[in-house]
Amino acid sequence: MADTKREIERKYEATPRTGLPDLARAAGVASVTDEGVTELDAVYYDTPDLRLAADALTLRRRTGGADAGWHLKFPVAPGIRDEIRAPLSDTLPRSLAGLLRSRVRDGEVVPVVRLRSSRDVRHLRDRDGTVLAEVSVDTVHAEGLTGGGEAAWTEIEVELADDTDPAVLDAVEKRLRKAGIHPSDSPSKLSRALAETGAGPQEDAAATDAAGAPGTAGAAVLAYVREQVEAIVTYDPAVRRDLPDAVHQLRVACRRLRSAFKTYRKVLDREVTDPLGEELKWLAGELGVARDQEVLDERLRARVGALPRTLVLGPVKARLRRRDAALGRSARRQALAALDSARHLALLGALDALLADPPLRADAAGDAPEVLARAVRKDHDRLGDRIGHALGLDPGHERDLALHEARKAAKRARYAAEAARPTLGKPAKRLAKRVKAVQSLLGEHQDAVVAREALRELAAMAHGAGESAFTWGLLFGREEAAAADAERRLPEVWARASAPELLASLTR
Repeated sequence: MADTKREIERKYEATPRTGLPDLARAAGVASVTDEGVTELDAVYYDTPDLRLAADALTLRRRTGGADAGWHLKFPVAPGIRDEIRAPLSDTLPRSLAGLLRSRVRDGEVVPVVRLRSSRDVRHLRDRDGTVLAEVSVDTVHAEGLTGGGEAAWTEIEVELADDTDPAVLDAVEKRLRKAGIHPSDSPSKLSRALAETGAGPQEDAAATDAAGAPGTAGAAVLAYVREQVEAIVTYDPAVRRDLPDAVHQLRVACRRLRSAFKTYRKVLDREVTDPLGEELKWLAGELGVARDQEVLDERLRARVGALPRTLVLGPVKARLRRRDAALGRSARRQALAALDSARHLALLGALDALLADPPLRADAAGDAPEVLARAVRKDHDRLGDRIGHALGLDPGHERDLALHEARKAAKRARYAAEAARPTLGKPAKRLAKRVKAVQSLLGEHQDAVVAREALRELAAMAHGAGESAFTWGLLFGREEAAAADAERRLPEVWARASAPELLASLTR
């Protein structure tokens, strides 16, 4: 079994002769206890081309100390990492291997650096004796295992204890700086070891940027494509860890990328991108079951929670809990199966290949502002046609379907504007914001439509079990009203998103 620990720490430069100041004088610290010296021996693993290090991930197998075992660290923010631990074993545990799959693919990790550290530990405690932070002076010896040399250094590490105010770190740093001890330039021991042993990646002066010349449409579009591919790779392990919003963010990255392929099909060849778009649609669909269930469950719970108790008849909340539990487990299994599939690995490989050798068309060499503005306006016009068609239909099932198609077009138009923002600046930002309002309104309409179907099923199950279906019918009526309200507001919101001056500003 693997467990996770949030690691909040700061590193400082030191020498073998560096002495620690009196840290008991730091604000909030009442005493310092000497915990002795621990000998640590860690082997760090990576792919032969150091993909993990490139993304600031750390994988090690360490012996010695209280937490011997396998450790995988994901960056969260500067100075903050999530450390996922697994018991000591000869080979990489499966629980950690899965979290590396989007980066390692079908390859393997190999030993790249060995660090042997002598760690002199002190605990900073408050008046009650509770540990606030651990301060260690580490004497490190690094050995490159892939042809590199050796290096040695001394550093000071201050790690915050669990559930402790981060202000403690500021207070300790203040004392260290007064003693002439300054923050380290290296974010981790591994990054320093790779640099100082020569085991790190070597720059290729002859390498060229396949994105094309700066200022071209090809460079702009491929920068956006690369950003979305990186997001897919990054959110893969986050979904596996069941982190909040991870499924949604991975699904959004798939949609943004697929949308970019369609919007900028005069920049990137459709013969290459269309098959990739279908695979992205498949992955988003497999993930969508979990996300859609999550959104629906939150909506129905909120609707029930807003009702007066006198209108909640029967075991309404219990039935919702059972439904969510059953569908939620199934949806998560489906999402994980997709991420573990050979099809997903093939998609990641194909996206890498596209970035390595982009299928650029003639417009890729064109002026980025001109090409991107033209593509954005085209998607905006497409959205206008969809909305006009939907509003021309009578209220009912056909209009619901048409408004759902308009919602898809709104997403594409919004993503097109967001992709063009680095090139077109504030005009693209304003347009994206206005179109997002249209998308949100159409999303509210679609959520109401989906909720009505779920409520109809829940009412039928309640009736079949001899329960009152009153509350389900009441909620059904409120969802009908919500959908009607969205339809009523749509013309006004669309008028703001289609103002002539808004589109004209794209080319100024």
